[in-house]
Amino acid sequence: MTCPICLKPTEKQYRPFCSRRCADVDLGRWLNGSYSSASDEPVSEISPEDLDLRRH
Repeated sequence: MTCPICLKPTEKQYRPFCSRRCADVDLGRWLNGSYSSASDEPVSEISPEDLDLRRH
């Protein structure tokens, strides 16, 4: 198995990554919205309240 960030072999401690650095890079991508999934819901139907994460 290879690391999805840098393609080096994975390390058991950080699997599926090779290092803490690559795990942190992946987490950063999730947190800043680089990764996303498709939705059937039109953007116009999402209310500002749905986007306010402090309410949840």
